[in-house]
Amino acid sequence: MATIATKATTTTLGPRTTTATTTATQPNSSKAVFAHYMVGSMTADEAVSDINLAMSAGFDGFALNTHTISSFDTWNTNALDYLFDAASVTSFKLFISFDMSWGLEVTQLASFLAPYATQSAYYKVDGKAFVSTYTGGTISNDQWDTGFIQPLTSTYGITPYFVPDFDDFSGYPNGVFSAYPILDGVYSWESAWPSPGNTPVNVSDSVDSAAFQEAHSAGKTYMMPMSPYQFKYMGSGQNWYRVGEVNLPQRMAQALQLQPDFLEVITWNDAGESHNVGMFWQEQIAGSNIGDYANGFDHTGWLQIITPFIKAYKAGVTSLSQIEPPGTKPVGALWYRTLLTSASCSSSIANYQSAQDAVNFAVILPSTGYTIRVYSNSKLIGSFAGVKGLNYDSVLGLAVGGGQIIQVVDASNEVISSATGTKNVLAQSPNSTCNWNYEVVGLS
Repeated sequence: MATIATKATTTTLGPRTTTATTTATQPNSSKAVFAHYMVGSMTADEAVSDINLAMSAGFDGFALNTHTISSFDTWNTNALDYLFDAASVTSFKLFISFDMSWGLEVTQLASFLAPYATQSAYYKVDGKAFVSTYTGGTISNDQWDTGFIQPLTSTYGITPYFVPDFDDFSGYPNGVFSAYPILDGVYSWESAWPSPGNTPVNVSDSVDSAAFQEAHSAGKTYMMPMSPYQFKYMGSGQNWYRVGEVNLPQRMAQALQLQPDFLEVITWNDAGESHNVGMFWQEQIAGSNIGDYANGFDHTGWLQIITPFIKAYKAGVTSLSQIEPPGTKPVGALWYRTLLTSASCSSSIANYQSAQDAVNFAVILPSTGYTIRVYSNSKLIGSFAGVKGLNYDSVLGLAVGGGQIIQVVDASNEVISSATGTKNVLAQSPNSTCNWNYEVVGLS
């Protein structure tokens, strides 16, 4: 997906975040958590596998990013059929998120959506079919209303619950509900990361707080995005990085304080932008060079912190210290890039100056009394007294070689959990791909 610049505030990079709060009245909401899912070629078995893993991780459903509505693209309709079939025998739900950046025609959306919106697995709010987008805020309210909303209702008898990503609307989020009375809510995309730039900065929740207040003041809902980071290396202006050292736990802290109506994790399977927290399939990246930097990089270790976070968010928890592991043992992950920022190819990546050579971790502890140790090249680079709940930090000192490790040590100095990276850190790229993808390893 293309990046769209939004305004964000800058603070010092580290384990603390600054969040704004609002006293607006919150509409009724199920507080569902979705994962953004890039629809691509796949098999029926792969659809079942994705849904089973997402359900076990605590997600309520997938937001199905659909960038084509052509009947000739049978790979797309086949994949949607597989996903709806797999979800139909579970409690897992799905909804369509139209990718308007591909130039989809508004007047053709209703006929495409209707066969899916009537299925039992389609996600609904008060009987209304949840529909989202990626962009579309440059299309007028009248075009959306007469081209999509009215035909969907009058021709197909389907009332939508329309929560699009309109952060390409001029001035977003200010005035978005005045300009678009048709909206039931709004979703942001770009606020999941710091604005592109040349210095390390924390992610801001200023856009989220403003959108939340705009929505609730209008009696509408807000869906907040959350993502670990962005990295893409596909040439022709498509090489970029968006801060990822501790972006994910920082967004978790912000989400718990803001308590949005819905959350959408970006993404389940977008290997092209490297922010997948679930699996991706080779059919989905065929014909591209995505595999050059995505293959062999398993990001499911992040689910160890996402799953307890989802439970805490749904329970109304407001602090990271209140997140609990699913059992008596700590859970968590470490992540690091396998190429130093000083590599000669790094300057080919937009925003490369915002990255830091660090070993990053997030660990959820059941109580105090633990120590978290961080190693690079098998040398201790950080030691932290753990507190109850979610602990995280970005530890500078990532070094060439192996031995990227985090250890959770109890009061008796016994290592009770650890995670060890499987990939060495390199000083220079061995090939034409400047790979800044993260090695992510869960605790065991």
